[in-house]
Amino acid sequence: MPVINLLIGFLMVCFSRCTIPNDNTLPFYVDANFTPRWISTDSKEYKKIHTIAPFTFINQNGMTIDETDFNDKIYVADFFFTSCGGICPKMTSNMAKIQEAFKGDDKVLFLSHSVTPEKDSVAVLREYARSVGAISGKWHFVTGPKEAIYTIARKSYFADEDLGQPVNDSNFLHSKNLILVDKKRRIRGVYKGTMPLDVKRLIADISILKLEYQQ
Repeated sequence: MPVINLLIGFLMVCFSRCTIPNDNTLPFYVDANFTPRWISTDSKEYKKIHTIAPFTFINQNGMTIDETDFNDKIYVADFFFTSCGGICPKMTSNMAKIQEAFKGDDKVLFLSHSVTPEKDSVAVLREYARSVGAISGKWHFVTGPKEAIYTIARKSYFADEDLGQPVNDSNFLHSKNLILVDKKRRIRGVYKGTMPLDVKRLIADISILKLEYQQ
């Protein structure tokens, strides 16, 4: 009997305080634990949701891009390096599949950050982008100061983290994650870039997120 009463009490608290997931709404991710949270627009927490910090990088065309180039856009971000022979080719191949699914949609962009900017020059990134079929202006491969890339990776995208336990700042950064970011630079999805099922889920979630802005 005490167990039943405890369960009833828990459910009452949950219904009074928790936001119930909606199949037509994506959650928010606000910390490195990547625990999905459904936060309603009338909640006090809504205006405090974690956002991607402002940034300035150089893309494969030698153009300076910053967060304003992604205003009013949904985008998918990842971290890679062109000489990677491990997970990067598979991740990039899957990003290309997502690009193909939204190639005619100018509201969906892609942002790949090099984690070896000292090696991945503009010329190297340009050739890499060409080789994987990146659409110019839609899929940006960027380089820049290593400290800036690593800082935004770890503090904004929570890349290279393991269940909330950050690696040492001097360690090499590597992440399998593809990060879905909404029009307000908030994280709305986290996916394993090497997993076909996660890629399909990401494509579906982009469509769900697009509908959110039509309501």
